[in-house]
Amino acid sequence: MIHIPRPHSTQVDWDEWQAPLLQFCQASGLAVSAYDIAGQRQVGPFLSSRTARFLGGSTLWREDGPGTEVERQLVARQAEPDAGGDVEATFHGMRVCSLPLTRVGQRYGVLVFGWCFSDFSSPMACEKLAALVGVSGQALWNEVRLESPLTPARLATYRELLRTLAGSLDRQRDTIDELNRVSRTRDLFLATVSHEMRTPLSALSMRVDLLLKTMPDLPPALVTALQAMRVHVRQEASMVEDLIDAARTLTGTMSIEKVPVSLGRIVRDAVSTIEVNAHDKRIAFTVVPADFGDHIQIEADPRRLQQVLWNLILNAIKFTPEGGAIGLVISRDRHGDGAAAGIKIRVDDSGQGIDAKDLPHVFGAFTLQTQANATGLGLGLYIARRIVELHGGTITVDSPGVGLGTSFTIHLPPAAPVVAVA
Repeated sequence: MIHIPRPHSTQVDWDEWQAPLLQFCQASGLAVSAYDIAGQRQVGPFLSSRTARFLGGSTLWREDGPGTEVERQLVARQAEPDAGGDVEATFHGMRVCSLPLTRVGQRYGVLVFGWCFSDFSSPMACEKLAALVGVSGQALWNEVRLESPLTPARLATYRELLRTLAGSLDRQRDTIDELNRVSRTRDLFLATVSHEMRTPLSALSMRVDLLLKTMPDLPPALVTALQAMRVHVRQEASMVEDLIDAARTLTGTMSIEKVPVSLGRIVRDAVSTIEVNAHDKRIAFTVVPADFGDHIQIEADPRRLQQVLWNLILNAIKFTPEGGAIGLVISRDRHGDGAAAGIKIRVDDSGQGIDAKDLPHVFGAFTLQTQANATGLGLGLYIARRIVELHGGTITVDSPGVGLGTSFTIHLPPAAPVVAVA
């Protein structure tokens, strides 16, 4: 390959053409180059045949060489609005072809290939070509006479192979462009959701709370309606937050800020805010050990880990019938040899359970249970798993079957010497 300085292109990553064009050159024996639509060679020329490698030491493909001029003329013809797909030229008996490169329907470059004799040459023809590019005519003839001419049928086959290769890369690039466009649209959507939905929901929730607190003489029916409205507003706000968290998870932009914290504090905060939900359904809710893990120190993001526990406990309450039972058990996680390996938090319920065929899909996005799930988007467990993974842990699910309850288990790695749980 001849290395020719080329200007930096901000439109196309020409480096991605290096490997496929080199492979095409080696397989076909044709010389091949890639130009941008302005006529600057960006890749090549790649040379494989004996004749092409010999001519590579001449002035043929230099920046001001006659071969480069021929190739640029082909590029200029391809850049014309009414240009056909196949534009060719001949140079002292050598056949030179071109194929346009398109991106989103616009031509951005041209592949130039060939530089093979279409029939048997002669010593006199080689002398003329050699004199033009500054090499020995006899030496050029010695190379040319050892190679068979390139038949039209074989050239047509190579052309179609190169067309398929170019089309594949261009379609791949168009797909990447579309994905980038979708990504930008998603980011805009998230920004809109954050501003256009969070703000009015917060304002509406605040006004409902204000009415309930400052107007004690409201009719009972209106109080009931306002309380229901408050519940619905909070549900909508929760779904908006789930959408934003899910998008951050998909894009890898969700992050946590780990600090030394008592596990008991996280568990107490999570339980205290949703204990009333269990009480309303007369569900027996227990925590083991009784100190909620106050003496266990971990490194975690308290808000995010509390979010995981909220989700697991609220799900357990949602899918457990009245009079059922839910337990949260904290214990030391151990290796097979009994050595401490971190902390295990298990949430058990006596609820509807999960069918064995559905267990592998529990942590998927937008996965909804078929019962008792009138609200929500099915994103909670998907987000919970990502939060636990960001803590370096894992979360698993187990259920004996439908109607037999469910267990979710969080495994967290030790961040410091783990205190034994009584």
